[in-house]
Amino acid sequence: MSWIFEPWPWYVAGPLIALVMFSLLMADKNFGMSSNLRTLCTICGAGHKVDFFKIDWKAQQWNLLVVLGTIIGGFIGSELLSNDTAVLINPQTVVELKAMGFQSAGSSYLPTEIFATSVLRDLKSLVIMALGGLLIGFGTRYAGGCTSGHAISGLSNLQWPSLIAVIGFFIGGLFMVNVIFPLIFSL
Repeated sequence: MSWIFEPWPWYVAGPLIALVMFSLLMADKNFGMSSNLRTLCTICGAGHKVDFFKIDWKAQQWNLLVVLGTIIGGFIGSELLSNDTAVLINPQTVVELKAMGFQSAGSSYLPTEIFATSVLRDLKSLVIMALGGLLIGFGTRYAGGCTSGHAISGLSNLQWPSLIAVIGFFIGGLFMVNVIFPLIFSL
């Protein structure tokens, strides 16, 4: 039973993801998380002000259940099925992160220097979160979907635009982590 508290290997998780994608394909549905924000905004009445939000949100109820399942599953996985919150990362990466001020590197799954509630009192952290949120929102809209939608659903459907988007996501992620991230957190 100890296997349940360990990360699942690729040969278990991969086929499960494929099974979900096959099920969505048979139901003529596309997987993606960013479309849920549009659905939630529509439910809250944004369609009265902006045409982009004039959609039939009831047709997207199934995807809101995916979000709910993700939240519940994440909670169960982290709180009930995890023995250790430490992340196994390269020791050199831990040294580099600690040099940037991330003392929790390697000892917790989420760095407390970014995800603790105390960061909400720090102006620099608020600016970084706001700017990051705007850039993610712009990028998601510009790319026509999020990383999960393109990388899982789009690539499994062999969509050329999704391949281009995923390559762009990786290039942007590498640039962020290797160039911008050290600049921001060395200040």
